[in-house]
Amino acid sequence: MQKRIGIVAGGPKEYIPELSEYDGKDMLWIGADQGAEVIIEQDGRLDIAVGDFDSVSERSFAAIKKAAARTDTYPNEKDETDLEIAIQEALMLEPEQILLFGVTGGRLDHSLINIQLLYPLLNKGIKATIIDRQNQLELVGEGMHKLKKIDKYLYVSFLPITLEVKGLCLTGFYYPLQGAHLSYGSTRCISNQLIEEQGTFSFTEGILLVVRSNDVI
Repeated sequence: MQKRIGIVAGGPKEYIPELSEYDGKDMLWIGADQGAEVIIEQDGRLDIAVGDFDSVSERSFAAIKKAAARTDTYPNEKDETDLEIAIQEALMLEPEQILLFGVTGGRLDHSLINIQLLYPLLNKGIKATIIDRQNQLELVGEGMHKLKKIDKYLYVSFLPITLEVKGLCLTGFYYPLQGAHLSYGSTRCISNQLIEEQGTFSFTEGILLVVRSNDVI
């Protein structure tokens, strides 16, 4: 079992943070298409490279094959995106956590479907987080959850993904809640802030997208 896996996809490079901030001995790195190039450019460890590699030059592809411990090449015309293939590769290693980089920015259809990819991971009990330079996103199911303050993410928003989220309680936040009901499309829980080092939130029914973010400086 692999404890943590970092997957880097081929989204706009300016959205991808310094990967070294998230590295560690327990981390395995998978590059999906141009994401493998990003890992190399940031002098990271490329454990597995997957995709059709239609977004990289021949020279870059040669560097990827040289750097990667393993490279799996797929045809350009296929049913899955390169990111989904990378996630399938990660699942075979039975990780506890998956961090996703390079999956936001650029084309909106790509960003939206990449966020939806968090849902099957939630159903498998895997903690999955999308991270870019300005945001951190995670899907969360019903129950009690803790949230630690992170200085780089001032705002915390709770977006209902299901038609209803029931019994939402927020403790340790600037705007606390007790037993609130959110309908799909509600903006009630946008731009909250933690006022303690650790807050808690809980709800009895539904799924929330928890977005931690900051303004561009």
